[in-house]
Amino acid sequence: MRAATTGSGAAGKAADTPVGKPAATGVGGRAGRLLGAVFAALVGLFLMAPVLVTIASSLTTTSYVTFPPKGLTLHWYAELLNRPEFLDSFLISIGVAAGAAVVSTALGLAAGLAIHRYPFPGKSVLDRLFSSAFAVPTIVLGIGLLQWYAQLGMASSPLTLLLAHLVLTVPYTVRLVLAGLAGLDRSAELAAAGLGATAPRVFWHVTLPAVRGPMVAGAFFALITSFDDLTIALFVVTTDMQTLPVRIFNYLQYNYDPTVTAVGTVMVFFAAVVVVVIERVVGVAHLFGADPER
Repeated sequence: MRAATTGSGAAGKAADTPVGKPAATGVGGRAGRLLGAVFAALVGLFLMAPVLVTIASSLTTTSYVTFPPKGLTLHWYAELLNRPEFLDSFLISIGVAAGAAVVSTALGLAAGLAIHRYPFPGKSVLDRLFSSAFAVPTIVLGIGLLQWYAQLGMASSPLTLLLAHLVLTVPYTVRLVLAGLAGLDRSAELAAAGLGATAPRVFWHVTLPAVRGPMVAGAFFALITSFDDLTIALFVVTTDMQTLPVRIFNYLQYNYDPTVTAVGTVMVFFAAVVVVVIERVVGVAHLFGADPER
C-alpha cells in the first residue's frame, strides 16, 4: 500500500513538472548561440580595426594622418600617381613575391617527396632544418645574408632578394607538402602502376592532384610572406632598389602624411584580390584541408 502511494506521488510530481522546461533549455541554447555570435563579431571587429582605421585615415583632408578623418577626399590616392617610386617598389615586390611563390612551390614539392619517401644520409637533419627555420629571427637571417653576400661579392639585385626570401618561404611549402603526402594512400599509386601507368603518369595523375591543395597553400604563404617582408629586405636592398615595405618604412622616417595610409589601403586591396582569386580557383576551405560541404 505504501509502495503504491509512493508511486502515485512520483507520478504526481512528474505530472506537475512544467511543460515549458524543455523550451527553457531551447531558449538557453539560443542565448548561447547568440552570445557566441556576438563574441565572434567582436573578435572579428578587433582584428579588422587596424585595417578599417588605415582605410579611413587615407581619406582625410588633413596633411597628416588622423582618425577619425576630418573630411573625405581621394587626394592622397591621386598623390600616389605623382610618386612613381611607390609604383616601382610595388613592381619589385610583386615580381620577387611571384618568383618566390613559384620557386618555393617547386623546391617544396621536390624536398617534400624526397624526405617523405626516400632514405638518404642526413634525411632527419634536413627535416629538422626545415622545421627550425621558423624559429630563427628574421633579423638574424638578414644580418647573416648581408655578410654572406658581402663575402661572395654579390651586389644587391632582385635575384639576391629572391634568394633571401627563399630562406623564409621554402620551409612553408615543404611542411605543407609533407602534410599532404602524409594523408596520401599509396595504394592508389601502386594500383595505377600495376595497371601499366608509367612513373611520370602516376605522379601527374595521382600524386600531384593529392597534394595540389597543400602546394597552393604553400605558394600563397610564400607570396604573402615575400611581399610583406621588411626585416630581411632592409639588409639586402639599396637606395635604387627598394621593396614596397622598405619604401614605406623609409618614407615614414621623414613624412607622416596620408600617402602612407593610401599605400597601405592599396596593399590591403591587393591581398583581398589574391584571396578572392584563390577562393574562385581552389577554395579557401579546401586550401587548408577542410570540407566545405560539411
